[in-house]
Amino acid sequence: MSDEEFRLEVQDLIQRFMGTETKDFFELSKLAGLNTAEDFAGADLSGVNLSGANLSSINLKGTNLFGANLRGANLFKANLSGANLFGSNLSDANLSDANLSNANLSGANLSRALLSSTNLSGALLSGTNLTNAILSNAILSNAILSNAVLSEANLFGAKLDNVNLFGAILSRSILSYTQLSSGNLTYANMGYSNTTYANLSKANLSYAHLNGVNLSNANLSDTTVDKARFGDNVGISEEMKLDLKQRGAIFQDANNDHSMLLTRSS
Repeated sequence: MSDEEFRLEVQDLIQRFMGTETKDFFELSKLAGLNTAEDFAGADLSGVNLSGANLSSINLKGTNLFGANLRGANLFKANLSGANLFGSNLSDANLSDANLSNANLSGANLSRALLSSTNLSGALLSGTNLTNAILSNAILSNAILSNAVLSEANLFGAKLDNVNLFGAILSRSILSYTQLSSGNLTYANMGYSNTTYANLSKANLSYAHLNGVNLSNANLSDTTVDKARFGDNVGISEEMKLDLKQRGAIFQDANNDHSMLLTRSS
């Protein structure tokens, strides 16, 4: 089958999928003589509408899903490594245990998506909407999430070492037991997030907002905090506060009065 014939076959399959009440994409693929473990990998499915489809364990490695509608789809254990999901709608989708390593998810909508134990290492998620997403125990090492929105997201136990969260919004997110070592959180908004037992060693928090953040048992050793703003933080001792001030941090009390910025030379 030529590439053009395959593309037409897939388009026909999608049309049949949309015209039926069933959400079993595997059954329709089988009827069309297509193998979900092989035939869709690397295919051009840009703009496809598979909202609510059952795509668990499907192989979409390297597939072009630019602008695709996968809202509420079941992609449990799916292989989407290296896939192009730029601008796609994956809100409310189940991506638990899926492989999204090195995938392009920039500008995608992943709000309320389930991404527990998902592999997102090296993935591109710039400007991605992850509001209220569940990312517990997910792997995001070396991922790029600059300017991503993760408000109220659950990242409990996630691996975020060497992650780029420049300018990201993490307000009221759960970051307990996360590995954020050597991560870039410059200009990130972490207001009122929970970072208990988080490892932030060697991370860059310059100009980040950490007002109201729970820092109980968080590891801030060798963390860059130049111009980072703290205030009303739980779990931070006076000794730690002084140390952070000496490293360039700014503390703001409940009356919005800025504490004196100290330097090691002062």
